Amino acid sequence: MNIYVCMKQVPDTAADIAIGDDLDLHEAVKQVINPYDEYAIEEAVRTAAKEGGEVVVVTVGKESAKKILRSALSVGADRGIHVVLDDPLPDSQTIARLLETAIVNDGKADLIFTGKQSVDAEGMQTQYRLAGALGIPVATEVSAFALENGKAVVTCEAGSGEQDIVELTLPCVVAATKGLNEPRYPKLPDIMRAGKKEIKVIAADDLNIPPEPTGAKVVKLEPVPDRGQAQILEGPLPDQVRTLVRLLREDKKVL
Repeated sequence: MNIYVCMKQVPDTAADIAIGDDLDLHEAVKQVINPYDEYAIEEAVRTAAKEGGEVVVVTVGKESAKKILRSALSVGADRGIHVVLDDPLPDSQTIARLLETAIVNDGKADLIFTGKQSVDAEGMQTQYRLAGALGIPVATEVSAFALENGKAVVTCEAGSGEQDIVELTLPCVVAATKGLNEPRYPKLPDIMRAGKKEIKVIAADDLNIPPEPTGAKVVKLEPVPDRGQAQILEGPLPDQVRTLVRLLREDKKVL
């Protein structure tokens, strides 16, 4: 079974986020595997161990993204593909087309795992666009996965505690969420072996993807402005209301 995992490098959610220029984060910001992608990697490795086959991790990103591929290789993936793209903020359509071309050029996928979203852009579009480009079914918010009679049976979180059980023909795209499994931590011997596993490096331009006529483009990044200290209004409710109206009118100029 040929299993691919599409993953992304994102800023560590525990890190202090600083902007280096108008279109990129400061180089000192720690970058990690997108947390939802960790569930995708773990499920791929478990599925390959049970069904037999190979796990190939694929990412699109700058040169520094190779680090997350090594991390994925250290927890059981067999090899990696790094599509090098210097654009720090490509849209989901560009990412999906590069992933689709890289996977098709590499071989025939039986299963493709992704995370349900990235914690930076949170567009939640890449899995759908990838499946659309490949012409295969997709399920997202997947919290349980099994292969039965040559099909994927998944449980999808539908919100408000509701769940949907969906049967997908193979190949398909499965977008993982928290609860699907418990991602493993790499052991030192696995980290050492990961350094010897293959990572195929491809320049995005070499995939010859035609320019997208429509799409999204980030024109500038700006930090969230400091909102200052909160002010607690005290006293009887009528006095609080009068004070609030005065502040909105005189200080904030919104009335």
